[in-house]
Amino acid sequence: MSDEHSHVDDTRTAGQGHGHAAPGEQEAEAKTDVRKAVGIYAVGLLLAAILTAASFWAAGSHAIFGPAVPVALIALAVAQMGVHLVFFLHITTGPDNTNNVLALAFGVLIVALVLVGSLWIMRHLDHNLMPMSVVMNMQR
Repeated sequence: MSDEHSHVDDTRTAGQGHGHAAPGEQEAEAKTDVRKAVGIYAVGLLLAAILTAASFWAAGSHAIFGPAVPVALIALAVAQMGVHLVFFLHITTGPDNTNNVLALAFGVLIVALVLVGSLWIMRHLDHNLMPMSVVMNMQR
């Protein structure tokens, strides 16, 4: 077996030719194209700034019906998370991003457990503690 055939071609990158590449994800020969990378990050920054400004506008203006403001803010927050995941964290559907997606899911699980657990503990503490008026009368 010759050395030229035993060489493993490891220049393939995530989603090359499969449509799984996120904006900003660079292929091996395009790593030197700094201008393109900066342009992708600039697009992500611009979208994030627009979504942030839209959130402040939605919260501060009276153009949106009052009870619908939280729904609008949640929708803008989800869009903001999507922009960050795609443009800055480069999370894609490619097979090489499995570990990134699992790490992200684990982080979300931990945050949800801490949040739900804290709310659960605070609810039970509020339910099981004496009212403040009773505590104040006991000190007299």
